[in-house]
Amino acid sequence: MEWLDWSLISSTIRMVTPILLAALGGALCSRVGIFNVGLEGLILVGAFSAIVGNHFTGSLILAVLIAAAASVLFSLLFSYMTIGLKANEIVVGVAINFLALGITTFALRAIFDVKGAFYDKDMAGLPRLEIPLIHDIPVVGEIISGHSPLVYLAFLAAILLYIFLYRTVTGFRVLAVGMNPVAARSLGLKATRLQVMAILLCGVLCGVAGAQLSLGQVTMFTEGMTAGRGFIALVAMMMGQSHPLGILASSLLFGFMDALSIRLQGFSIPTQFTSMLPYVLTIAAMFFLKEKNRGVGSNQ
Repeated sequence: MEWLDWSLISSTIRMVTPILLAALGGALCSRVGIFNVGLEGLILVGAFSAIVGNHFTGSLILAVLIAAAASVLFSLLFSYMTIGLKANEIVVGVAINFLALGITTFALRAIFDVKGAFYDKDMAGLPRLEIPLIHDIPVVGEIISGHSPLVYLAFLAAILLYIFLYRTVTGFRVLAVGMNPVAARSLGLKATRLQVMAILLCGVLCGVAGAQLSLGQVTMFTEGMTAGRGFIALVAMMMGQSHPLGILASSLLFGFMDALSIRLQGFSIPTQFTSMLPYVLTIAAMFFLKEKNRGVGSNQ
């Protein structure tokens, strides 16, 4: 078919990056026994902060760092509320999402004096890296080469997280805390410190995801531009069972549906229907997870 070509795969790799990074951050939280529903808000804060950082500093590196730092600040708030004050993590996560939406909407008006969206034609987005030798290979070069640095960082992060969790002492301690915090503390593990570390690293990953969204894909910011990607990342995390490689596979599936929905808009299919594809897949995935969890429960 006309809409199925190699460029669709390349688009999938680009579209999957924010979802993959956020899902890996959510997996870190999950591995220490915390279900972080605030991924959506953390990505949104990162996306807005990246634009602000790029606008005022003119440096893409600083913009990405500012995005990560802003999301870490929100993650600190999340960790203080959930770990320090023992608040319900679901309620705090939802509050973080609304707080991020409100703050970015207000800051958009306060800083740029615009409503809805900010776009600067002189603002440079993240560069496209043309990988030597691979770029000249037919098909392979078209798929792998020509993405922003954060795209490659996302796939590298999945591999590094796998190595960290299953090949390092600290990673085993993280897994132990998630399995049984009380038993981990009885063995002398600093469970609280490991939980805070996981939440802050989640903030870093979500901030970078936001930077890719606003600087790597469109080079602009619009109110609520995450459009549910944080929640899709949660589903990808659950489908991958909080395993980095499983998350990579499930995120690619969602990224493909996202890229496909954009591609189908060019074939006279109403935008309202094409935009539904990633979310229809999300609902279908939730049914799959429900049946899977029911099966697990019946075996116990």
